[in-house]
Amino acid sequence: MKNYLEAALEITEQASSIPRSYFRMNVSIDEKQDESPVTIADRETEAFIRKRLAEEFPDHGIFGEEFGRSAAKSDYEWIIDPIDGTRSFITGNPLYGMLLALLKNGKPELGIVRMPELNEVYVGANGAAIRNGDEPVHVSGITQIAEAALYINEGDKMQGQYPVLFKNLCAAGKTKRLAYDCYPHMLLAAGHIDAVVDFDLQPYDYLPLVSVIEGAGGVMTDWQGNALNLESDGKVVCAATTALHQELLGLINQT
Repeated sequence: MKNYLEAALEITEQASSIPRSYFRMNVSIDEKQDESPVTIADRETEAFIRKRLAEEFPDHGIFGEEFGRSAAKSDYEWIIDPIDGTRSFITGNPLYGMLLALLKNGKPELGIVRMPELNEVYVGANGAAIRNGDEPVHVSGITQIAEAALYINEGDKMQGQYPVLFKNLCAAGKTKRLAYDCYPHMLLAAGHIDAVVDFDLQPYDYLPLVSVIEGAGGVMTDWQGNALNLESDGKVVCAATTALHQELLGLINQT
């Protein structure tokens, strides 16, 4: 795992120069079939990462947001989101991320969340999580929603499909924020906030986060409390503690 991690960190560090070179540069925007935006920065970044991973680990599978899935000749598969938060990227918001995970037999073994504009990188592997190479991160000890700082991701979508749940979440917690993308999950891993409820994600959005959250001592599952995998439905809840996670599941499923 050490060799995989070292290679992945080097590749993502090199790749991060690509979106940074296009950031706030008025790039052209295309629309995918699901109506989500994509730019040349997304495609060039993923192409670079895929090429480098294929050179380093030719037997491994690769599954990326922009170019799909290639077959594996081993138990390992890399998951890539070149720019997590393209809408943030195209509107000049620096809170977009670069996500990479390595799965073994479908289970996350390591995860990297790199924030190119913030010069931050979070790594989860071997049951631990670190920031910027040598700084251990750990979740808070909050156990009750009433005391929690809660982030609600994709709130506009959630309000449209689950209006009662959205209303209840907005009434919960000591502090609430509406947000998007990967960075709220890293704030949780680092102990700055206590919970994130997320919605309408794809495997490349959530699988790279799992090893970081769990390595920091947190809990990350779907809305039913099941472990996340490639077939999960994209509804995600993260919490600092098991008790807080269970209370959130109760709130989510009472509606």
